[in-house]
Amino acid sequence: MALSITRTDLTVEQLRAAAAREPDARIARRILAIAMVLAGYSRQAAAEARAMERQTLRDWVIRYNEHGLEGLVDRPRPGRPALLSADQEARLETWVEQGPDLAKDGVVRWRRFDPRKRIRQRFGVTIHERGVGKILRRLNFRRIAVRPQYPQSDEAAREAFKKTSRPCFVPRSRRKMPWTARSRSGSRTKPGSASTVP
Repeated sequence: MALSITRTDLTVEQLRAAAAREPDARIARRILAIAMVLAGYSRQAAAEARAMERQTLRDWVIRYNEHGLEGLVDRPRPGRPALLSADQEARLETWVEQGPDLAKDGVVRWRRFDPRKRIRQRFGVTIHERGVGKILRRLNFRRIAVRPQYPQSDEAAREAFKKTSRPCFVPRSRRKMPWTARSRSGSRTKPGSASTVP
């Protein structure tokens, strides 16, 4: 089937002017290909002149016929759907800010494995540990964390220990190492005798 442009609201000159104003080189190339087809060039010639396949040019012509110049703009591609909803991510954020419960979670500091386990228990969603890390980075959490403190530690006793304890220095030994004989393997050799071979 011959390739034809059914939309005639823009002339060849107007299409070329629109391509000259377009900052995106890919879109400008598509507009110029449409202008060439409208000017009477074959699909093969227009595609080769604008560095695209004939089938690709056909698809752009169809989109131009339906939507005009707006049809030549790249459409946003639908990405992979999020594994957690916005409400679930908000609850995960609260969990991480509050920290784990030693009695329920069995740890004093979150690892990626731990929220992953709770997500599976509470939401029924299985996420890889790397996926949990990506979600936490998107929520502005970093892997740097303060050193965990044992829940039953006595803060007052620790501060008192810091004040009363002094660093213990062990004196360095003053004994010198015994003198060892120098290795002869690297010594200079004596000059050889000037004997001649008979």
